[in-house]
Amino acid sequence: MTVSSDVKTCLASLKSAQASLETFALSTENQEAKTTFENAAQSTQQIVDQIATRVQQLENEEPQYKGF
Repeated sequence: MTVSSDVKTCLASLKSAQASLETFALSTENQEAKTTFENAAQSTQQIVDQIATRVQQLENEEPQYKGF
């Protein structure tokens, strides 16, 4: 695997984890747990944004990896 595909796989996994955290926050009635899940989802979103920026950089540096 190339670095680009590894980073994109990581990004997809992070997006999945972030979506799961949001789902957990919506499905719980415990306010403390809801807050914990929401905070974790927000933190994960910040990481997703940073990794997505890195994917853009990789695609700009190596156009052959665009779309993979």
